[in-house]
Amino acid sequence: MNETQRTTQDEGLELRTDRLLPATPEQVFDAYTDPAQQRIWFSILDDEPGIVEIETDLRVGGQQTAVWGPDAQTLFREVQTFLEIERPHRLVTESVGSDPSGATMTTRVTVTFEAEGAGTRMRVVQSGFPTPEVRDFFAGMAWQGAFDRIAAYLERR
Repeated sequence: MNETQRTTQDEGLELRTDRLLPATPEQVFDAYTDPAQQRIWFSILDDEPGIVEIETDLRVGGQQTAVWGPDAQTLFREVQTFLEIERPHRLVTESVGSDPSGATMTTRVTVTFEAEGAGTRMRVVQSGFPTPEVRDFFAGMAWQGAFDRIAAYLERR
């Protein structure tokens, strides 16, 4: 892990992670919430294009539905309900996700976007994980992969 990225986990089933990204808070917020931009960064680092479908109603009480995966037989699905929106500084959602096996999980996700130097520190706090192993997967793989993809997208803009 480099100095632009940090991940911590407490004894509870919550994770905290962040990354310094190369853009303004407005640009990072929009890349994270705009479906047209998400469709690009979701698969920007993939060798083979997969399936990415995203619909967003960005308002308190609105939802974002994302379906993605390498093929039609291996799809992940996430429905986020927007609880708080303070563009471009803060976003709070309730996330209901399912994996290809049909297993589901509901978590609360708080994302903040803070100007830092020439970029933006994107911080994530996600809570409600069913087990430490699932939390650790999200900390080590899911969020780090999302940060890598968003950074690659922002760098190529």
